[in-house]
Amino acid sequence: MIINLPSSSSSHSLLRFINSKTPITDFSLKPKTHFSKPLSSSPCSRFSTTSNNSSSSSLLLFKNTRFRQGTRKKFTTLAINGFDFENAQSVVEAVAVLTAIIIVHESGHFLAAYLQGIHVSKFAVGFGPILAKFNSNNVEYSIRAFPLGGFVGFPDNDPDSDIPVDDVNLLKNRPIFDRVLVISSGVIANIVFAYLIVLVQVLYVGLPVQESFPGVLVPEVRPFSAALRDGLLTGDVILGVNDFEISKTGPNLVTEVVDVIRKSPNKKVLFKIGRGGENLQINVTPDESTDGTGRIGVQLSPNVKFSKARPKNVFEVFTYSGREFWGLTYNVVDSLRQTFMNFSQSASKVSGPVAIIAVGAEVARSNSDGLYQFAAILNLNLAVINILPLPALDGGSLALILVEAARGGRKLPLELEQTIMSSGITLVLILGVYLLVRDTLNLEFIKDLL
Repeated sequence: MIINLPSSSSSHSLLRFINSKTPITDFSLKPKTHFSKPLSSSPCSRFSTTSNNSSSSSLLLFKNTRFRQGTRKKFTTLAINGFDFENAQSVVEAVAVLTAIIIVHESGHFLAAYLQGIHVSKFAVGFGPILAKFNSNNVEYSIRAFPLGGFVGFPDNDPDSDIPVDDVNLLKNRPIFDRVLVISSGVIANIVFAYLIVLVQVLYVGLPVQESFPGVLVPEVRPFSAALRDGLLTGDVILGVNDFEISKTGPNLVTEVVDVIRKSPNKKVLFKIGRGGENLQINVTPDESTDGTGRIGVQLSPNVKFSKARPKNVFEVFTYSGREFWGLTYNVVDSLRQTFMNFSQSASKVSGPVAIIAVGAEVARSNSDGLYQFAAILNLNLAVINILPLPALDGGSLALILVEAARGGRKLPLELEQTIMSSGITLVLILGVYLLVRDTLNLEFIKDLL
């Protein structure tokens, strides 16, 4: 399962995606993140395959660090450090969203086969050893040990199956169109599910709308920091730094303030502050970091406020939901494009299910309404990436069928097809387990134990 989690905001509505509690003491630029203008980055990815034997999916996460609307710059630290196991409810909500996405994707494959009378033998959530299972209508439904995705199994080449190899209801014996429908239905299911999520959000929650104000907000001041020592308080709005006046709004204001501070270790910096209707001037002397740059121990974010836009009639319901859906879709495709264009840099930012759950838990903890767009974006990322013509993806299976069609209906040798697909699945599973272990070890409470 490949999910590419974008990270900025769409031109149609703006949603506070994450309200991080992580201070920017090292000035790694972690302002609050909002969704809805064209999202320029990507974190989540999902591998899914549909071969003659099974349609499988495994969870990976791409984390891109480029944002547009003055949003959080380093997603990695947020996703890992922000994962608070004390808040069990937010973790459960994130796991539920992720599980639902897997089930929807695999249900697309399953229903497309089942409704055409094609034999299906297995439906699994997860990989590896079976934790729980039951059988119904000759299909084994199971939950498995490794939460790296899921799969739908077909008995086409199962040596233990008593179905004749020439049975017309085996997937491999069906016409090309039938197989294309089965393979592509996982992607279609996630696209439909994403739209339904947006529709439900519009109907019952409303679309968040952002209003920007001049200045840079200080959402948090770290204890024992230079900022607290010299008088900055949580909730202050920075209206100027030295000779730099912040009388406008814009995506780069946080970066500009941070740049001034980084260049001033052990030197007084004059902050012009708005606090409770009063304008103050406070001198803050940044401490010197180990790399020689200045830091004052605060979290910074754009100075924005949010409201909810609710539809007034049925026409607006579909107008709002359609506009938001296409906006998010554009963001996902654009972020994927940027990921591949900068793949040498993006490859080191791949993470697995732990990181996805970390992001989801942070979203749920910040604002449960954000789970709507979190789920919609994961579904859209899943759909877009799975359609790519790569081994271990649904698009890889579709590519093999297109080759078959181009050869006049002559299939590639079975051994070659199985080698291509199984090698891709094996690589994804190895990478998934590696990322699962690595991301777990990167969690703050794990680091404290080690």
